[in-house]
Amino acid sequence: MTETERVPGEGDMWFFVVFESLVFTSYFCVYLYDRAQHEHAFLKAQSALNLPLGIVETILLLTSSWAIARCVQEVRAARYRSAQRFVLATVGLGVAFFGCKLAEWVRLIGDGHTFTSSEFMQHFFFLTGMHAIHLLIGFVVLGVIRYQLADPQHRSHQTIETCSTYWHTVDLFWVLIFALLYIVR
Repeated sequence: MTETERVPGEGDMWFFVVFESLVFTSYFCVYLYDRAQHEHAFLKAQSALNLPLGIVETILLLTSSWAIARCVQEVRAARYRSAQRFVLATVGLGVAFFGCKLAEWVRLIGDGHTFTSSEFMQHFFFLTGMHAIHLLIGFVVLGVIRYQLADPQHRSHQTIETCSTYWHTVDLFWVLIFALLYIVR
């Protein structure tokens, strides 16, 4: 198999991606079932969400996926300084997303929308909280990439690709969460 034909990253990461996808998909099904059972209540609680902020959060994470993809391209071309800038941009975009999410949670809680205030909010805080945990793990993963890029003796293209796969997975989960919680009416 040539370099262009192989799947990037390590097999263990792809197993993790498939496993996490099944976990999230299962929960999405629970959410959709509950939503179908209590559509009016879900719509009412959903109206508390700030759609423009959700769009900004989504743009931040999609841009971070672009940045980490560019990082991998730069690594493949042996342009490691440029790759470092792209991984730092990814971190910055991820931090901006997390800051927006924290601000959204604070606003919702301040307005009386908590984990226990409605079934929709229970799903909202669970899904966005699980995503936030994955995002925080993603920051560690980005740190691994940064370390890999900074130390030529420990540099591994496969490790960098594997770590970027994780980041893309976190972004994919957000796009699905955004669609279910903010868009589907």
